[in-house]
Amino acid sequence: MEAADKSVKQVVLATRNPGKVEEFERMLHEAALNIQVLGLRDFPEMPDVEETGSTFAENALLKAEQIAAFTGLPALADDSGLCVDVLGGAPGIFSARWAGTHGDDKANLEKVLREVKEANTPELAARFKCAVALVLPAGHPSGAHEVICEGEIVGELVLEPRGTNGFGYDPIFQPEGFTQTTAELPAAVKDRISHRGRALQAILPELIRLL
Repeated sequence: MEAADKSVKQVVLATRNPGKVEEFERMLHEAALNIQVLGLRDFPEMPDVEETGSTFAENALLKAEQIAAFTGLPALADDSGLCVDVLGGAPGIFSARWAGTHGDDKANLEKVLREVKEANTPELAARFKCAVALVLPAGHPSGAHEVICEGEIVGELVLEPRGTNGFGYDPIFQPEGFTQTTAELPAAVKDRISHRGRALQAILPELIRLL
């Protein structure tokens, strides 16, 4: 797909996860940025990016770099996951495929709960982590740039899923200072406090400056 109007600032969200696309679009809209948001659905021929990094930041950068190179447009990518203390920080960077199939939210959530229950400990501390990478391709008016920002939210797991908002592990994560899970919180509250929201807020000034 080619950019229809070079005067319109565009950014490609490097994800096929509809929940992430919705969150990113909502947060960019809330920031009142005059930017056209494209998704990988607009580039169906874009091959999947193999996430071979050992950290959230490395994987986010890999995705943003390859998608910016493929589309010729600025790319915004994230890598995020749930880190559970009693599981040694797992599932971590493997959160989206913890149960074996990428993107099977229900199976991933159930596996985490099963492993936590098997640990037989009252220790339920956990955190969501996110890295967001912005990559401007060669030839962009601002020049080639790579920017990475990270966000984190701490809390604890609940052993019975609650709530229907959000996606992924949201129904079993209760942020510190809240009595609701992130799947029970209104979208506006979640966007403000979430790991992804914090990482995006951190990168917004660079997004505005460079685009």
